[in-house]
Amino acid sequence: MPAAAHADWQPVEQIKTYAISGRTGAELYQSIGERGPAAGNGRVIAHTTFKLTWTRKYEVQPDNACKITVARPKLIIIYTLPKPSGDLPLAVKASWQSFLAGVEMHEHWHGETIKEMVREIEAFSFGLTAADDPQCKKIRVTLQQRLGELSGHQRQQGRDFDKVEMGDGGNVQTLILKLVNGP
Repeated sequence: MPAAAHADWQPVEQIKTYAISGRTGAELYQSIGERGPAAGNGRVIAHTTFKLTWTRKYEVQPDNACKITVARPKLIIIYTLPKPSGDLPLAVKASWQSFLAGVEMHEHWHGETIKEMVREIEAFSFGLTAADDPQCKKIRVTLQQRLGELSGHQRQQGRDFDKVEMGDGGNVQTLILKLVNGP
């Protein structure tokens, strides 16, 4: 896509926290289990969500084709992470910081897949043309079909990543064990 053909955009990244309590790694992890964000049938340590809106311009061409001439995303990525509500003993604080850094790295990987999905949508959308579409209806069907495919791919990447990270010997499992078995 020519650089002049689209506006540069940057995602907005926000961090939301939820309060947990405890004075040991085990207590902190137990609090996460009680207060973490709801997901599926239970609670999770952290999660990444996003809000995505678009500015698109559909233009009917002289030959009655419809073309997308502007496809500019507005992306907000929200990382929800645990935060101890009180001061921690020094040894627990160090263990907590290591745990949280690993959790943040995991969540930022999810954020990167979201950004990549948006870049793929932008690349597909900009310049998309549907022949014989003076009402710009066919182009929307084509666009929505591809958006569904890209979104499904991004969600599957996240599920596959989580399965490895949280499985036996995975990074998140290792982080949890170090936190719970530490001070």
